Amino acid sequence: MSAHITGLHHVTVLASDAAHNLAFYAGILGLRLVKQTVNFDAPDVYHLYYGNEHGVPGTILTFFPYKGLARGRRGKGQATVIALSISIHAIEYWLQRFQKFHVRHHAPYQRFGGELVLACEDSDGLALELVANTQDTRSGYASGYIPADYAIKGLYGVTLCEEAYEHTARLLVDTMNYQHTAEQDHRMRFSVSGTPGTFVDIVCSPDSLRGLNGSGTIHHLAFATANDHSQHQIREALLQRGFNVTPILDRQYFHSIYFREPGSILFEVATSDIGFTVDEPVEQLGTALKLPPWYESKRSALEQVLEPLEFRSEQFRD
Repeated sequence: MSAHITGLHHVTVLASDAAHNLAFYAGILGLRLVKQTVNFDAPDVYHLYYGNEHGVPGTILTFFPYKGLARGRRGKGQATVIALSISIHAIEYWLQRFQKFHVRHHAPYQRFGGELVLACEDSDGLALELVANTQDTRSGYASGYIPADYAIKGLYGVTLCEEAYEHTARLLVDTMNYQHTAEQDHRMRFSVSGTPGTFVDIVCSPDSLRGLNGSGTIHHLAFATANDHSQHQIREALLQRGFNVTPILDRQYFHSIYFREPGSILFEVATSDIGFTVDEPVEQLGTALKLPPWYESKRSALEQVLEPLEFRSEQFRD
């Protein structure tokens, strides 16, 4: 049953402003806004999804932009860094782009021998990495102003900051189809296939302060599974191992379960078989506010609360 986890599905982050978030991810990074909807648990807040052209699982970043939300603090007990995958020859392009748009970044460095890492921060201080590698065969979203050869291909991996690694590692390996694949300094890498879009790195940092939720911090990490049947089997396996798992929840574009791993980070397992075209065609993804049926009666009220999203791609051209 553990083989039903296929890699990462998406990562969800807290943000402080929808307009700034859209400008950074659709503008500077050139990702596609594949869905604008609401936080199903707090519908007066947007839930914005970015990814590749079709919003394929493993390419998705999502955000809850709470207007004016105070900045959080990265620390242990959190997923702290999101790594995005680019081609091996794209580093210089992104260095120049970050300089042009005044994105805070650091000099590239090598990790695990075969990957070149360009670390940066978004407008809320979220830690991001662009990882240049030769392994990723996925195509990025060629938006018209990010050349296809340089476009972000999707998620590369996520870093977890833990007081200790043993219990989380055991969960990944014994229940979630992950294997320990590499180790460097205080960083341990796990993957289901050794390919981008599946990596989970655990960094042991017992002396770090605990993280505090706020803008620029990761809310949860979602793993992918094929369908309802495999998700049910994963849920049963987690329950048998003593985890407190939610019922299966309808998230419109996937079905989800949630639980906290031993270090207290919120994990989700989301299905991959529904997708973002259930309520709008591919060519129109992300162009209108989409609500689940149970919120349609509140559309007028919600549209008065949610500030309109405007995006002009020409200001982000090279």
